[in-house]
Amino acid sequence: MALDLKKFITRFVEEARDHLRQLGEGVASLEAGDTGVVHAMFRSAHTIKGSARMLKLDPITETAHRIEDFFATLREGKVRFHAESAECLRQALDALTAQVDILAETPDGARLAPSDPVVLATLICLAAEESPPVTPVTAQPLPAPVVPDGVAEAPASQPLADADRHPKSPTSAPVAERPLSKPEGPAREEPRLKSAETVRVRLEKLDELIKLMGELLSSHARMRQKLVEIAALDRLVATSALDSAVATPLHLFAERLREDVLDQESLMTELHDKTLMMRMLPLAVIFEPAQQLARDLARSVGKQAICQTRGAEIELDRRIIDKLSDPLIHLIRNALDHGLETPESRLAAGKPAQGRLTLSARQESGQVVIEIQDDGAGISLERIRAKASRMGLVSEERLAALTERETLDLIFLPGFSTTTFVTDLSGRGVGMDVVRQTVLEELRGAIEIDTVAGMGTTLRLRVPFSLAMMRVLLVEVAGAHYGFTARHVAAIRRLPRSSALSLGDRDMVILGNEFVPLVRLNELLDAPGGGGSGSSPRSQAESRFGMLLVVLAIRDEKLALEVDELVDEHDMVIHPMPELLKMVPLVSGLVVTGENALVSVLHAPGLLERARRLRGGQVTLVPERRGSGHDRVLVVDDSLNTREIEKDMLEACGFRVTLAEDGLDGLRHALSEEFDAVLTDVEMPGMDGFSLTERLRREERYRDKPIIILTSRDREEDKQRGMRAGADAYIVKGDFSQGNLVDTLRTLLGWRGH
Repeated sequence: MALDLKKFITRFVEEARDHLRQLGEGVASLEAGDTGVVHAMFRSAHTIKGSARMLKLDPITETAHRIEDFFATLREGKVRFHAESAECLRQALDALTAQVDILAETPDGARLAPSDPVVLATLICLAAEESPPVTPVTAQPLPAPVVPDGVAEAPASQPLADADRHPKSPTSAPVAERPLSKPEGPAREEPRLKSAETVRVRLEKLDELIKLMGELLSSHARMRQKLVEIAALDRLVATSALDSAVATPLHLFAERLREDVLDQESLMTELHDKTLMMRMLPLAVIFEPAQQLARDLARSVGKQAICQTRGAEIELDRRIIDKLSDPLIHLIRNALDHGLETPESRLAAGKPAQGRLTLSARQESGQVVIEIQDDGAGISLERIRAKASRMGLVSEERLAALTERETLDLIFLPGFSTTTFVTDLSGRGVGMDVVRQTVLEELRGAIEIDTVAGMGTTLRLRVPFSLAMMRVLLVEVAGAHYGFTARHVAAIRRLPRSSALSLGDRDMVILGNEFVPLVRLNELLDAPGGGGSGSSPRSQAESRFGMLLVVLAIRDEKLALEVDELVDEHDMVIHPMPELLKMVPLVSGLVVTGENALVSVLHAPGLLERARRLRGGQVTLVPERRGSGHDRVLVVDDSLNTREIEKDMLEACGFRVTLAEDGLDGLRHALSEEFDAVLTDVEMPGMDGFSLTERLRREERYRDKPIIILTSRDREEDKQRGMRAGADAYIVKGDFSQGNLVDTLRTLLGWRGH
C-alpha cells in the first residue's frame, strides 16, 4: 500500500512554521552579532529538509537544503555573515513560508511551484562566499494561493516591497512615498491573521491524558458490575411476593440505568480511542533514519547495500516506536555486519555485488508485523550447534534432536553469537537476548527467525498497535482468575472429555485436523488444584459439560488450556508489573476487574515454552548467568598505568585479573594458565595486539573465549583488521568508559542481571 503523504502534511506544516519562526529570529540575532544561534539554525533547516524529503516536497527540500549548506559552512568558519547574507536568507525564508502556506490550504505537494532559481543560486554563492549572480532587491512574486471550493479568490496582489515584508526594518520607505488615494481596479482584500488548525502538546501531557482516560475506563468496569448486581436484584424482586408498587419502579430504574451505562461506555470508548490516536506516529519516523543508518554502516564495513522500506505509513503508538528503535538498529547492524557478504564473496557466489536489505511492515490479526530481511548468506545452523556444544549449553544427544526453529532460538541466549564483533558502532555488546527481552517483555510481542542458506535471513517482530489498552479475556480455574490478551487467543472450544487423546506421555486434542497439546492451566502454573484435569470442585461439578478450552497460538504453534469458566472479555488497561514483581514468571501485567480485584495477565509465549518443557519438546534457554567473581581476565598492555587502572576497575566488578606487560608476555601467560577472557592493547613491543589475537585463536581453548582490543587507534581499517584477527570487540580509548568495557565483557561472557 502506497504511503498517503497528504495524511502527514498537516503535521509538517505546524512543525515547519515553528522552525521558520526560529530561523527568522535567528537571522535577526545574527545581525545583532549573536553567533551562538548558528547551530540551532542549522538544525532547524536540517529538520525542515529531512521532513520535506520524506513527504516528497521537492521545492521545499531544495531551498531548505541550500539554507542548511550555508549554515554548515558558517558554523565551520568558512564564510562570514554580512548584510547580503541576511537579505538572501530572508528571501529564502519568505519563499519557504509561502510554500508552507499553500500546503496549509491544500495538503498536496503537487501544487507547489518550483523553487526560485535566483534564491537557490544566491544561497549557493553565499555558501561558497562568492559574489551572487543576481542580488535580489525585492521578493519574487509569490505562487498563487490555492483557494478551496466555495471560496471567492481575491485578485492577485503585486509583489511586496522589502519594507512591506519586513516592517521592523528602520529603512522602510517613507510614508509620503506611499499612495494615499485608493488605487484603481478591484478592491484589495483586507489582510487577516490566520489561526493554526493544530496545536503542539508536550508528549508528557498527552501521556497523562491517555493514562487518565485508561483509568476512567477501568473504573467504568465497576459500573458494569453494579449493573449486574442490580439486574440480579431486579430478578429477585420480580420473583418475590413484593407488591408491584415496588417491583415495577425498580425494574424501570434497572432498565434506564442499563441504557445510561451502555451509552456512557460507548462514548468513553470512542473518546479513549480518539485520544490514543493523537499519540500514533507512522513507522516512517524510524524507517527513514534506518535507511541512512544502513547506508552508513554498509560503507563502514566495506560492503555495498541498498535499503528499501515498505509499509512505512502504518501507525503505532509513540511509546512502542520509541521502544522499537534500539532493537531495530541492532537487527539492521546484524544484517549488514554478519548477514550480507562482501562484494567479492557475493560475486563469487553469483550474486550482485550490492546486497539488499528490506524493512517492511504490515497489519496482521490485530498486530503489526515488522520484518528485517537481507539477501545474505543466511545463518549457519551447524555453527550454532557447534557453538552451543562448545559452551556446554546442550548435550550432544539433545542437540542432534533439535528442530531448525529450536536451533535458531539458541541465538537468543545471553552472549551467544557465532560472529560477534563489538565496536563503538555496533552497540558494545547489546545482543539478541536484549532484543528478545525488549520485544517479549516490554512490547508484549513476539520475535521469529527464518533463514535459508545462501539466500538470506528474515527477522520478524510482532507487536501490538498500542500498549495503552488491549482486549483481554478473563477466565477462572480452580477458583482463581487469569487473563489472556485476545491477540494470542485463536479459539475457545468446549469438547467432550472423551475427545482427549494420550500420545505417549502427552495429552492432545484434535482441532481443525491437527493435534494440539492439552494442558490444564493451573497445572501449567503450578497453582493449587493443579493435580490434573477435573481436579477442582468446579471442574468436577461441570465435567458433564465437557472440557472448556482456550486455544493459544504463537506463529504455527498452538496450545489448548483447560479452564473452568469464561469470566469476561473487553478492552482493559494493562498495568505494568511493580518493580519488585517484574521477574515473576509467566505474568506480563495486571488488570483491575469491576470488583476492584487485581488479575494477572499471562504471557502466552511463556506458557507455550513451559508446556514444551513439561513434555520435553524443546531445549530451554539456560538460566541466566550471573557474575560469580571467578571469571579470570588477562590484561595485556605495555603501559603500567593503563594496566593498573584496568585491573582496579575489573576487580571492583568481580573479575580476577592477571597483568602482562606486552604481547609476548601475554602469550606466555595465556598458554601457561587458563583465562575466561583476554583484554589487549594494539601497539606493544615484541608482539602487537593483532598478532596476539591471531595466535590465541589458533589455540583450541581460546577459539571461543572473548578477546577485546582496547586501543587508541580509531581508524576504520584498524577495526577491520581487529575483526579479521578474531577479536570479539574493538573499543577506542578515546571513547572509553568503565561502563562500556565492563558491559561489553559481561555480555560476551554471558552475564545477565548485573
